[in-house]
Amino acid sequence: MIIATSAVLIVTSVLMVVLVLAHKGKGGGLSDMFGGGVTSSLGGSSVVERNLDRLTIATGIIWFASIIVLGLLFKSQGV
Repeated sequence: MIIATSAVLIVTSVLMVVLVLAHKGKGGGLSDMFGGGVTSSLGGSSVVERNLDRLTIATGIIWFASIIVLGLLFKSQGV
């Protein structure tokens, strides 16, 4: 169980780095390559940017949960 949770933590950590770097900053971001250059007049951000935000939040929740689970697993084993 510890190995599987550690693998999830590693994968989500790498994915978080990629997703955060893909967000648009002041000068644009990698999301512009995927259609993020055309902005919506309603929300001020594109559909791609909103989906990227949702994916980043979901990945962050999984990342946080895997850290908690690993801590509980190590505590139960006395490590």
